[in-house]
Amino acid sequence: MVSFPPCKINLGLHIIDKRPDGYHNLITCFYPVPWTDILEVIIADTFSFTCSGNPIPGIAEENLCVKAYALLKEDFRLAPVKIHLHKIIPTGAGLGGGSADGAYTLRSLNTIFKLELSQERLMAYAALLGSDCSFFIQDESMLATGRGEILSGIQVNLSNKYIVLVKPGIHVSTAEAYGGIHPRQPLQSIAQLVSDGIETWRLFLKNDFEESVFKKYPAIEDIKEKLYSLGALYASMSGSGAAVYGIFEAEVNLASQFPGATVWSAPIP
Repeated sequence: MVSFPPCKINLGLHIIDKRPDGYHNLITCFYPVPWTDILEVIIADTFSFTCSGNPIPGIAEENLCVKAYALLKEDFRLAPVKIHLHKIIPTGAGLGGGSADGAYTLRSLNTIFKLELSQERLMAYAALLGSDCSFFIQDESMLATGRGEILSGIQVNLSNKYIVLVKPGIHVSTAEAYGGIHPRQPLQSIAQLVSDGIETWRLFLKNDFEESVFKKYPAIEDIKEKLYSLGALYASMSGSGAAVYGIFEAEVNLASQFPGATVWSAPIP
């Protein structure tokens, strides 16, 4: 079975407070973006995991695709599978590509082995893999709270707009990004701001990670400002970085504007 795990962008992101378990409570709007990896899962004689494309940091046993299979195997009698991941979405970008790969492995296994797990059960399994994995069990924008695993529906319509994603050759670790955060309650509701429409976002829709990340990596802030100078209706760093996105009214070709960076663009479905 072949599937295409997408990435996500964050429309606003506030870190509310630090929890006793060491995680942080946050609020954000996740929006799916069709920049995808390619994932193949097939029944095999022995379990294996292979990958191609962009290099993936860490050992295979720590990959979320492998962990997803191990997680379901604890509760179900699964035959061995061969998993091959062709990595296209940049890592260390704040785009959730690894989380999507893990979630889509769960979805593939549910289909292949006819487990008939509900969306709610799949989301519960996904939450055990990572904070934003649950989002990728479904395919629509969601308001996220808690660690990012508590999801509720939100109406956001960016269809007919055009998105440009720019990933510079900078890796921002999640731990590093959180180290510069000062948790606080937001002054305005992300849900309300998103519903108000993109015309107000530049002034009011903020990502709390930008302040500290931009201080350490001014090149990331430069990308955001350049996207605005090139006509973006809204631009922001996604997650804890280092990718920055711009949303445009119509198609633009900006690949040559960001030398040395990975640039992807497409209409928003």
